[in-house]
Amino acid sequence: MEIHVQLATRTKMFCGCPVEFGAPPNSRVCAVCGGLPGALPVINRKAVEHAMRVGMALNCRLARFTKWDRKSYFYPDLPKNYQISQYDLPLASGGRFEMPGMVSHGQAKTLDRANRPGVNSQPSALSPQSPPTAIRIRRAHLEEDAGKNLHEGLDHTRVDLNRAGTPLLEIVTEPDLSSADDAYAFCIELQRLVRHLGVSDADMQKGQMRFEPNVNLAITHEGREYRTPISEIKNLNSFRAVRDAIAYEIDRQASAWKADHDYTLERLGKMNFGWDDVRGVTEFQRGKEEAHDYRYFPDPDLVPVVLEDEWVEAVRAGLGELPLARQARYERTLGLSRGDAETILADRATADLFDAALATGADAQTLCKQFLSFWSAEANRRGTTIAGLGIVAARLAELARLVADGSINATTAALVATKMLEWGQTPREIVEAGGMLQIRDLSAVERWVDEALAANPKAVADATTNPKKMQAAIGFLRGQVMKLSGGKADPKAVGEMIERKLRAVSS
Repeated sequence: MEIHVQLATRTKMFCGCPVEFGAPPNSRVCAVCGGLPGALPVINRKAVEHAMRVGMALNCRLARFTKWDRKSYFYPDLPKNYQISQYDLPLASGGRFEMPGMVSHGQAKTLDRANRPGVNSQPSALSPQSPPTAIRIRRAHLEEDAGKNLHEGLDHTRVDLNRAGTPLLEIVTEPDLSSADDAYAFCIELQRLVRHLGVSDADMQKGQMRFEPNVNLAITHEGREYRTPISEIKNLNSFRAVRDAIAYEIDRQASAWKADHDYTLERLGKMNFGWDDVRGVTEFQRGKEEAHDYRYFPDPDLVPVVLEDEWVEAVRAGLGELPLARQARYERTLGLSRGDAETILADRATADLFDAALATGADAQTLCKQFLSFWSAEANRRGTTIAGLGIVAARLAELARLVADGSINATTAALVATKMLEWGQTPREIVEAGGMLQIRDLSAVERWVDEALAANPKAVADATTNPKKMQAAIGFLRGQVMKLSGGKADPKAVGEMIERKLRAVSS
């Protein structure tokens, strides 16, 4: 996989033009990113630090000395006719990204009629691999983005250079992904990582994260291994497109090899393909360039980057707990489900707020339920995150404690949350002012239960003599008690009291 991540900097990689999505075409361009003769680039320090963070999080070696190279090629949206990139001395290399729960685990897949239509059911298979414990990272290097060609609506192509010079981090993996599903899972985790680190918004609809899988098959047939040509599928901008394009390309290459055993990497080399999302097919674009085609040479206008120990350690200190480690902690020590943990971790500030509320004494399970129910709903309604609602951790924890200790029920808690946002008061102030505290006086609860049972003899009969209607009848009776109490009775005490009374009636 090759992944391009647009880094979240205020300005471009080598000039002071602002990085702004949706600005009027060619309104964020200067002499440097416009490629005018004599304009000199200057390195964006923040982009380098963002790249360092990603390299550290991917367990890479950081190059203490790295330089910039010119990668020469011509496209209309590349005004200099070269891209400033890093070639032989990338900023980060030799890393690994732990990926628990991989789907295929690198196991061989038989190419037979059962799962590859059109491929002969002779003993031909993808060559087996050892199950990977992680996805190895070959390199992660900095470069500048090109502009954008616009083809829609006119009979000619327009060129918008606003994106030219935007800082990119290109991450390249080793060939450790063995299925479309594994690639899909990897891309999701990588997006979560860069967002968690704060180095990119990774909004794929805005082109801030783009995936380019390199796909080929190793087929063993009659004691000989055949490797199909490598297809690089360009600029995929959704997880679904990654999965669908890889799955299609695996089938396409298997069928092509079955029809012609000379359909091999050795004979045809590497090729670039596009993905037609509407038709669900890959389409050949051109042959793939090799390194010598780009005529790399060091950029004479840029000084090398030297990473001193003090700088590296300052960046490392800001990493914090990484998403997969935090998720494992939520599941192992807090007892959260994987899905709940992933939802909370979708936004780092929200996860930090969750941890801060736990630190002030909130019950983890109750707090999690509140985050995933009414707090999440309020955030969605206001177009923000839970952290963006502006409720401090201590008040979130207090509301969770009021439910956990039985002072209020979950329904009341949702009402209190709304009032917290409107009035700015603490949960307890709202509860006490509104008379919302649950009544746990068992004598009062028993009076309400007795009244509900006396007023609803049919429900009592169903609960004690009709197994098919028993649960519905008990639920109805519980609702009647809560109505009599004005919603103030402790639901747990009500449930226990109803069951005790019904057992006495049935005996």
